[in-house]
Amino acid sequence: MLNIFKRKSQDEPIKKQSWAKRLSAGLSRTRDKMFQGLTNVLRGRQTLDDETAEAIETHLLTADVGLPTTELIMTELKEKLKKKQADQDLWALLQEDMQNILQAQAKPFDVETANKPFVILTVGVNGAGKTTTIGKLAKRLQGEGKSVMLAAGDTFRAAAIEQLQAWGERNDVPVVAQHSGADSASVVYDALQAAKARGIDVLIADTAGRLHTQGHLMDELAKVKRVMGKLDEAAPHEVLLVLDAGIGQNALSQAREFNEAVGVTGICLTKLDGTAKGGIIFAIANELGIPLRFIGVGEAIDDLQPFDAQTFVSSLFTDLSQESTNDRIQSS
Repeated sequence: MLNIFKRKSQDEPIKKQSWAKRLSAGLSRTRDKMFQGLTNVLRGRQTLDDETAEAIETHLLTADVGLPTTELIMTELKEKLKKKQADQDLWALLQEDMQNILQAQAKPFDVETANKPFVILTVGVNGAGKTTTIGKLAKRLQGEGKSVMLAAGDTFRAAAIEQLQAWGERNDVPVVAQHSGADSASVVYDALQAAKARGIDVLIADTAGRLHTQGHLMDELAKVKRVMGKLDEAAPHEVLLVLDAGIGQNALSQAREFNEAVGVTGICLTKLDGTAKGGIIFAIANELGIPLRFIGVGEAIDDLQPFDAQTFVSSLFTDLSQESTNDRIQSS
């Protein structure tokens, strides 16, 4: 039976720390893995010998940047050294190269509500943070003045429906759900009908987490997409793949399989604060060509933010110890 669950949320506490500082802190493990011992070597240096090149390559690979992308970075670095400006050192050139890779896929998440609802289908494996991402995204869209509805399409994982309903309560957002074990495509179909009838701006559909190697479950995702098309041939307007940064290079395999099954249009990379493998974002941008929509560096509701290449790379290259010193100087 169709159930629309909606309850009043509590006010969220306001985080005082800026997003840039939270991001910089969240990337500390990746930064240490990628650059530890290199910062002082590269700053001020304007030539690249074999030993330094090997050190850079090793650090990038251990941070899960991946071989193809590491080779691209090194090639670009060597080319730029041939025609660099007098005041550019290795550190600045490396930062520029890495930002260019991400900038190519830093495409804004544009929600078009001229024909309501704009439908977001979220996909990913178990444990990637998919349901949590949905709740945070719903809150963000509400803050932009849009009405939101959620569809509890994960009908197999224990308590998945209740988890999404809890997010609905927290954000004061209606949740369309059926009983545990119900057909996921049926739930999403009902939700899309309800969203159309109520003039909702955005419908975000959850789906059961699945391994990218489970062919029958990937086929089920394709079914969900087909069923949506019966009500709106343009739906889903966004297929958002949620990836856990902590799985490193496995994220590439996941993304390729999901893209083949349902045509991924955007990626949300979560849990960057809990891993030293955050360099995978460069491999994703370089090898997949899928827009990077959001990144997550914590559990708080505003720890999911739109991806910005310049802010990300600046945070990754930030020397936190130097930043702390500067803060102390400014406050004295």
